Amino acid sequence: MGGVLPIAGLITNALVWGLSWWPFRELSQAGLHPLWSTFFIYGLSLVGLVLIWPASWRLIVRFPMLFLLALAAGLTNVGFNWAVTIGDVVRVVLLFYLMPAWVLILAWPLLGEKPSPLSLLRLAVALAGVVIVLKTPESPWPVPVDLADWLALMGGLCFALTNILLRKLNHTPDQGRMLAMFGGGALVPLMVALLLTKFGSVQAPPSFNMDWGSMALLTSLAFLVGNICLQYGAARLSASATSLIMLTELLFASGSSVFMGAGELTLRTLFGGALILLAALWASWPTPVKPAFPPAPSKR
Repeated sequence: MGGVLPIAGLITNALVWGLSWWPFRELSQAGLHPLWSTFFIYGLSLVGLVLIWPASWRLIVRFPMLFLLALAAGLTNVGFNWAVTIGDVVRVVLLFYLMPAWVLILAWPLLGEKPSPLSLLRLAVALAGVVIVLKTPESPWPVPVDLADWLALMGGLCFALTNILLRKLNHTPDQGRMLAMFGGGALVPLMVALLLTKFGSVQAPPSFNMDWGSMALLTSLAFLVGNICLQYGAARLSASATSLIMLTELLFASGSSVFMGAGELTLRTLFGGALILLAALWASWPTPVKPAFPPAPSKR
């Protein structure tokens, strides 16, 4: 089942995530660390979900693996939201989109999906792109140069694990998976924020005011709408089509950040990013299914 509305839903979700770096930077300028911002934004959505589905928390107890999904989703938000707040947005998004390569690596032990020679070639293309992106003039080796790089790579790894767990938990009710993802998105950053605040690495949140409070509320609503659009679109389009359309997030993030001065497009970044994007497109491209029986000869 296809149509314009499912495609529009997926593009809306990609637009929300592609522009998400901006409210996190605005909240950071208001004195709110991205860990605290993530907690408030996802906490508001979590409250809304619990009000809509008051008995959904029982599903978490019924399916204990949803706790692992919550942890993976929460660490994804810790990595990505923190990275786009403090780092070059283009670089962060490209490193985060190594996710298809992480899926290939994790799917073998977790899902029993042994990689094919073609998938290993895709992995090599993606890793070559990452090496080019990481090799900056200031660094003699292609390794992460700052905290934003490490956070982006960690976020992409956890996002890959989130996607694998969603496939593994596809027998569970939708409400349970959504609650786990938003619950983890709120509570894991909260625990990390409390720990780092205690040791003085993260500033405590400022007193509430309408400036950052309204920004957090609007961002929370945008994330909730984006998730609903994703659920609607992904349920009506093939997995390959969904993956291809969702890659527009990279274009939204890169284009908006360069336009607003939060990202830089160097020749090295363009070349490495093109290889990463090529690997992601290749992984998302639908594979033709061979017929089980040869076609019957035509009669003339």
